Amino acid sequence: MNTRLRMITDAIVWALSSVFLLVLLATSAEAAAPLDGASAWREECSSCHIAFPPRLLPAASWQALLGGLDKHFGVDASTDPAHGAAISQYLAAHAGPATKSPAASPPLRITTQGWFVHEHDELAPSVWARPAVRSRANCSACHAGAERGQFDEDSVRIPK
Repeated sequence: MNTRLRMITDAIVWALSSVFLLVLLATSAEAAAPLDGASAWREECSSCHIAFPPRLLPAASWQALLGGLDKHFGVDASTDPAHGAAISQYLAAHAGPATKSPAASPPLRITTQGWFVHEHDELAPSVWARPAVRSRANCSACHAGAERGQFDEDSVRIPK
């Protein structure tokens, strides 16, 4: 093999090795970095619905919901273990207060919580059936700030 060809071959091998090493280092650094629970929660949960603020349910409810993501209200919402752990820690740290009366199982629906029922008791059942509302869980239909966790009564706009 002549010297020129050898130099070209060595340069190609060196360049490919360098690229491989950079990709390996970047992947290792990304994998080693701890997941941000808030970002993982927002990313995973808002892929199907608004990322409901953790304060809307007690920690036991979030734990039960995360334990059944393979059948999350009829949908497989499973996530990888790393994201699941980060989300679980975030939700537990920011969850609402525990329910006052011990139940056989924690509530899984925000819409069945006593505070939710009280805040919405003046709405007729027909409101929930309106095409623009569709469900009690569709908070953003009436609360423009729902995706930011803002549910103040002054900004409520109930669709016709």
